[in-house]
Amino acid sequence: MLIAVPDLLDATAVASVRALIDAAQWVDGNVTSGHQSALAKRNMQLPEDAPEARQAGQIILDALGKSPMFIAAALPLKIFPPLFNSYAGGQAFGVHVDNAVRLQAGTGFRVRSDLSITVFLEDPERYDGGELTIETNFGVQQVKLPAGHAVLYPSSSLHRVEPITSGRRVASFFWLQSMVRDDAARQMLFDLDSSIQALAAELGHDNGQVIRLTGLYHNLLRRWADA
Repeated sequence: MLIAVPDLLDATAVASVRALIDAAQWVDGNVTSGHQSALAKRNMQLPEDAPEARQAGQIILDALGKSPMFIAAALPLKIFPPLFNSYAGGQAFGVHVDNAVRLQAGTGFRVRSDLSITVFLEDPERYDGGELTIETNFGVQQVKLPAGHAVLYPSSSLHRVEPITSGRRVASFFWLQSMVRDDAARQMLFDLDSSIQALAAELGHDNGQVIRLTGLYHNLLRRWADA
């Protein structure tokens, strides 16, 4: 599944996040890399335990909790605290697969990475290059969204960040463990939920067929979910 979540953050929220992280001390991005990623990664990052990262991350988490589209698409069980990175001056992140399990430093909190999330925090016209390139079953997809928009994609997919040729790309990135582990099942549930919402808007939530389909959705979720 590759799903864009438009306007996750409004302009005010983007400005608040940027005010926090722009004033923070950035470090080499390999502080959170596994062995494979360290060979391909050239960027800057905020330390996980930076207070600015935690405050900015909470703004993003609050927005995720209010996004029906995100919840329907991800069916989140656990979310790794948002991290922040930037690319400039030719920096890039070569082809890699995200680690299967992410452990929050200094805690016992761990997440199986079913889905990866990128929240764009810089308008695309302010930098060249920096596309998030994801290899999918339908070919290579490149993603470069407006500030405040997010994209969800399988953590198991091969992906990369293209080199920056001008300007600076700033984003938040993190992972989540879904209640539904299987990507295909999660995609079917999202498609079914989207159809139910469209039918309910047309026919009303009390329509018999809408009620039957809603029951089907919840019975499938009950079968597949680990909660």
